[in-house]
Amino acid sequence: MTFVSILLALIAEQFRALGRNNPIYDIVRVLGERAEHAFDTGRPRDAALAWLTAVLPLTLAAVLVHYLLASISVALTLAWNVLLLYLTLGFRQFSHFFTDIHEALNRDDPHTARTLLHEWTGLDTVDMPVSEIVRHTLEAAIIAVHRHVFGVFFWFLVPIGPGGVVLYRTAEFLSRQWNQPSNERSPALGRFASQAFYVLDWVPSRLTAIGFAIVGNFEDAVYAWRNHARKWNDAINGILLASGGGALGVRLGAPLAEDDSSVMLRTSLAGVDYAPGMEDTAEPVPPEYGADPGVRTLQSAVGLVWRAVILWMLLLAMVSLALWVG
Repeated sequence: MTFVSILLALIAEQFRALGRNNPIYDIVRVLGERAEHAFDTGRPRDAALAWLTAVLPLTLAAVLVHYLLASISVALTLAWNVLLLYLTLGFRQFSHFFTDIHEALNRDDPHTARTLLHEWTGLDTVDMPVSEIVRHTLEAAIIAVHRHVFGVFFWFLVPIGPGGVVLYRTAEFLSRQWNQPSNERSPALGRFASQAFYVLDWVPSRLTAIGFAIVGNFEDAVYAWRNHARKWNDAINGILLASGGGALGVRLGAPLAEDDSSVMLRTSLAGVDYAPGMEDTAEPVPPEYGADPGVRTLQSAVGLVWRAVILWMLLLAMVSLALWVG
């Protein structure tokens, strides 16, 4: 049922994708805001309570409905699984930005590409050169495809099933929402939400990175993962971007300065929101790898993502078949 549920959800999303602004996300946002107003005192313990208040009701509701429907009918259980996957997967929520940017660059229309990239990620794209447009587009796409697709796949496989995907996506949403600039919100909320999501995303992110390496340039992906993931100050996103870039055979991340060994980039859920800064360290800078990304790399990235999706689906099919036979 796991394989069939994911397959049907992916097919449904290809026909009609859920918009970025939809009633389901509004519910999560309202819960997050109410928990913030009720428990935000600036203390870590209250930040944890606020997070649990926003996350647990939705997660428990998904699990309870799942088991209730399972006691009635397999068809109803399948329908519930497909519905929750459809609401939590987001393949098409960002893919149209990627496709439109790619088409604009192919038409030699960097102005439109800059506008679309700004709309997608919120970056300041005024006078951004084409090479940087490509780089930021690739980085935003790699983060998005993990959080909206592969991370959801992993959490659907855990024993709580539908509750897992709700837990993962809600935690990811709060990590973004509570880290947005605000004079009314204490930093404790953002820190706890980020730490909670880091824990939930630790295993899925590494599986996604392994998937990129398997279906792409394996040697460069592993080398970049081991030696260049620290270019980003977010450990998980660093692994994803380093392995994804290595799998494509291109360098991602801001170029390293002569006397600096890392460039920190701050990430956000809306895409990848960058805040350049430098970090001092005595460690030597590992040699760079791959080439600078170009417009053709965007097409290669599409192939990489689809190969990774097929890899996951084949693995899911084999696991489902083994469970059915057993």
